Amino acid sequence: MTVPQITGVELAGRLDLPLLVVGPSLGTSSTALWSKVAGALGDSFHVVGWELPGHDGAPVDEPFTIAELARGVLHYVEDVTAARGDGEARFAYAGVSLGGTVGLALALDAPDRVRHAALLCTGAKIGEAAAWRDRAATVRASGCAAMVTGSTQRWFAPGFLDREPGVAAELLRDLVEVDPEGYAQACEALAAFDARERLADIETPVLAIAGAHDVVTPRATLEQIVSKVPDGQLAVLDDVAHLAPAEAPHQVADLLRGALSTPPPTEAPTITDVYNAGMAVRRQVLGDAHVDRATAAATSFTAEFQELITQYAWGTIWTRPGLDRRSRSMITLTALIARGHHDELAMHLRAALRNGLTTDEIKEVILQSAIYCGVPDANTAFRIAAQVLAQETDTEAGR
Repeated sequence: MTVPQITGVELAGRLDLPLLVVGPSLGTSSTALWSKVAGALGDSFHVVGWELPGHDGAPVDEPFTIAELARGVLHYVEDVTAARGDGEARFAYAGVSLGGTVGLALALDAPDRVRHAALLCTGAKIGEAAAWRDRAATVRASGCAAMVTGSTQRWFAPGFLDREPGVAAELLRDLVEVDPEGYAQACEALAAFDARERLADIETPVLAIAGAHDVVTPRATLEQIVSKVPDGQLAVLDDVAHLAPAEAPHQVADLLRGALSTPPPTEAPTITDVYNAGMAVRRQVLGDAHVDRATAAATSFTAEFQELITQYAWGTIWTRPGLDRRSRSMITLTALIARGHHDELAMHLRAALRNGLTTDEIKEVILQSAIYCGVPDANTAFRIAAQVLAQETDTEAGR
């Protein structure tokens, strides 16, 4: 077995904090891709990143498979844990695209080491083998600069280049400087990778994160993973394409903090664990803007109430695996219609759309409520829903 020599970088946190290992996407460095997320998590995790062969100065040797690359990453992590003084301690892992395939390989081949895995903008199979081999031939002939135009289109959601030109420039500069042979070997490893038939064997808890604008690994690719992994959850990020940690660092940090801080089933969760998990779900369902407004508006009089609903409503109920979020949205809408909580109804109508309910499904929920809650209640609900749906349509049109 070929085991590539993997180099890494310290990104954030202290040695006494839980270890989080992050992995890059093809053509990127962990530093450029993960630094902002790592900075946000440095109070909770010791964050280290690893580099692909030929990327950010890492050495290039013999060709490798994804499984062999994962073994090299594990060797690197063993050196890190030895320096930390915790030897064979388990660690959390988060990887993007190719880095996500390494996460799958680690969960399959080293389940005793990986306690949680976050797989971002990736898949159990990515693309077609022939296309990867063609790309390998292109970079060997013309260098990685030949990938810049295509990568710019694939990596970033519409508008990102205007919002964050410095971040995009750093990532594309790293791409140009990648050793073509290292890039080509990584392409060939992806051409041969297919873990779709092994997903059900993964026992590690998995959080899959998709970008709504990702054409490389669209939502359906991540849904395939969570549908087969016994303990899998999916989050979809708006205004994100293929490089979620760079495009939405604060959202990714919140998701990771919630998912990766949750202890394994054999360990009782602390109040902090439940709160962090609740905050992550609250942001996913209600959106960052709403949660940020609610948090900013909290006073010494209302702050404890905000903590209460985050911990118990979102961290204890909405995180339970017994119902999916679409079902919880339907139940919540019905309850709010029945009780006449109109402001909350408007908020949860928006949440229902984020959770995947269609306009027709929302209509059916209100019609059902007309029979079991009352026609006047349903009449008011239809009026509020019409306003919310019109606002959401205007927002989408303005993007």
